[in-house]
Amino acid sequence: MEIRSTTDEDLEVFVDTVHAAFGRFPETPVDGGGLWWSALETDRCLLALTADGRPVGTAASYPFELTLPGATLASAPGVTAVGVLPSHRRQGVLSAMMRHQLAEFRDRGEFLSVLLASEATIYGRFGYGPATYTGRLTVPRRQAQLSAPRAGRAADTGSVEVLRRAECGELLEEVYDRYRRAQPGALSRPHRWWALRAGQPPIAPAPRYIAVHRDADGVPDGYASYSLGEHETLKVDETITADSAVFTALARFLLGHDLVGKVVFQHVPPQHPLRWQLADFRAGEAGGDTDWLWVRLLDVPRALTARGWFTDGELVLDVEDPFLAERGRWLLTVSGGKADCVPTDRAPDLSLDVRDLGSIYLGGTAPSTLVHAGHIRAHHADAAPLADALFRGDQLPHCLHWF
Repeated sequence: MEIRSTTDEDLEVFVDTVHAAFGRFPETPVDGGGLWWSALETDRCLLALTADGRPVGTAASYPFELTLPGATLASAPGVTAVGVLPSHRRQGVLSAMMRHQLAEFRDRGEFLSVLLASEATIYGRFGYGPATYTGRLTVPRRQAQLSAPRAGRAADTGSVEVLRRAECGELLEEVYDRYRRAQPGALSRPHRWWALRAGQPPIAPAPRYIAVHRDADGVPDGYASYSLGEHETLKVDETITADSAVFTALARFLLGHDLVGKVVFQHVPPQHPLRWQLADFRAGEAGGDTDWLWVRLLDVPRALTARGWFTDGELVLDVEDPFLAERGRWLLTVSGGKADCVPTDRAPDLSLDVRDLGSIYLGGTAPSTLVHAGHIRAHHADAAPLADALFRGDQLPHCLHWF
């Protein structure tokens, strides 16, 4: 079997192969892109070929930036379009492609990679762990009243206007970019995605209304993408802002929409305050809780020293990477928001798989949770509480970009 990068001439073969792996047929391209795979870059795509040259597997990646705790940015290739033809599964094709791809990432100097898992049982064995989570909140229109803000909270002085998706592409790109730089766990959306309308709404060309919030000076500082579907359901694709007051203003606008039976907010972060802002707490029906972004560390010291930290302390981590047959013991020392990470022969505080380190890396999964689950071994009683304090971020990570 041969695994090689593709060229522009291979794009049709690549697209046909990945669709065949999932039993689907490619859609007809629309003018200027508009499909989920429109933003693929052929030098980042891999084809697995049999000895006689038949394509049987695919894998690709996008060049993203990931926002880490402390609002630092890191290069993060986003793995996508992974598939193996049904005729060649369980023959080592997927493992070979994953190993080849991870080696390429390291050659490019990457210290982590990310993906969205089509099946939760697949990618843990390749070192990826779920690191952010998302859900939806459904609110019946008749119970949609928000509580009045308490004294001391500044009233929103901005405004909301409704635009069509086609009218505000540049605006959406700018607002999203400001948001993702402040939100741990968020991914960049390269200009190529917006220009080619690749992905899901509001990037995709599907018709959407956009509620744009502007501050008192008229500067856009948030938006919500929505459409009215069957059964009088207002579906909100995403609500983008780094300001909780702006989110509340957009939610109030959406919940007040006429001729709507219920409003469904997609991609609501865990523990989001919107449910608590409803006058009737039980009106908000949470559901669809799921993992979203999975993280894989490729260079433990670089990854741990790249993010911001909010508690001082020392922790010895014994990290095993079964897929790459590697193991290292690292002394993590945090002081003043910065970390140092060096090899050590000291006794470990925690022993863990690299996939579990990926899960706790952004602060969205508490190390103690994985200790209680039997994933991480704590070598003394203080290890898990100390790890919880160290890895906790300034805010919960959240990712809503689909790729």
